[in-house]
Amino acid sequence: MSASYAQVLRIPHARRTFAIALLGRLSYGVVPLSVMLAVTRASGSYAVAGAVMAFYGITAVFLMPWRAAVIDRYGPRRALVPLLVAYTALLGLLAAAVWRPGASPYVLGALTALAGAFVPPLGPTMRAVWARLAEDRPLLQRAYSLDGIAEELLFLSGPLLVGVLVSVAPPAVGIVAGAVLIAAGTVGFVASPVVRAIRPAAPTARRGTGGLEVLRRIGRPVGAVTGVGLAIGSLDLLVLAFADLHGHGGASVAWVLAAVSAGSAVGGLLNGAVAWRGSARTRLVLLTLVLGLVLLGAGLAPGLGTLALVMAVAGFFVSPAVTTAYLIADEIVGPEVRTQAGAWVNTAVNAGSTVGTAAAGALAGHLPVAVCFAATGVAVVLMALAAAKGAAARAV
Repeated sequence: MSASYAQVLRIPHARRTFAIALLGRLSYGVVPLSVMLAVTRASGSYAVAGAVMAFYGITAVFLMPWRAAVIDRYGPRRALVPLLVAYTALLGLLAAAVWRPGASPYVLGALTALAGAFVPPLGPTMRAVWARLAEDRPLLQRAYSLDGIAEELLFLSGPLLVGVLVSVAPPAVGIVAGAVLIAAGTVGFVASPVVRAIRPAAPTARRGTGGLEVLRRIGRPVGAVTGVGLAIGSLDLLVLAFADLHGHGGASVAWVLAAVSAGSAVGGLLNGAVAWRGSARTRLVLLTLVLGLVLLGAGLAPGLGTLALVMAVAGFFVSPAVTTAYLIADEIVGPEVRTQAGAWVNTAVNAGSTVGTAAAGALAGHLPVAVCFAATGVAVVLMALAAAKGAAARAV
């Protein structure tokens, strides 16, 4: 019998643990935008704000596997609390620095880079908890799908919350609000009975489980979801370029990008509902491949309404692909490095998104937007084929 979402939430301690983790993870949608707005206001420079956010993104994304390794090594309770203390303290200093105009760009850059280095990885840790709670693969697939959909909704609602806050208070208040959210969520999360029961991995189990070794073992799914991230990162700018080409204002772009999120949510729900019989590795390759093929012709859409439909179709494959990558990573590694494995998948999506945004910006200034969409699609297809080739070689 296929597992249901209700069954997932009926697992002992699951609802409370998941809800409090989501409260903390809401901070991920609040802090970056608040920091960008506050730094822009304090420095009076978009260039400074862009550089500061780049520092934050680099340390937050690329050091996530290191933070996850600390959690695997010492356990969530012993690792998350020190990370939380350092992160919230740095956010407090940053909020104080941007409260009034005239802050030094160097100070702002240093504070944001350090803050990014200590972001508590509640997402990968919660997924590691799901892997312990779910009794079988169908139930875990449903749990990961639910987690992914909820996370996507958080990244939509976080900026909306910031918009409300900055309408009545300085942007620095948003930074403080983000610190309060992550503090409440992390403290509640580590107090959960199921999290308290997780023990650090034994020294013998940790041998040969360094970060790069874990990445080598899950390299194929990581490569595939890097392509998914590349697609996500390129769409913001390419949709904007398409809207400008067809004489639409910037406000219309939000609706097209919302179609991507809506398609992803629907795809995630359906993916979790299906009792798949085939290999998860094959499914990931196909999902990534179809996503790339959809993007190949997206730029040929006759208008913005048609593009929104195409983007919804593209989004339909995003959440299922990422969820499937988490499942594969969980199958490959042992419980002693489960948080690291999930963090590498997360890092791959974010790194791909960063590269996609940069590449789209470079291409859009020199090539027609239809060619830019096609180039993105080709890149995603090639990454899918590389993952397929690797899976076939391993099978032989």
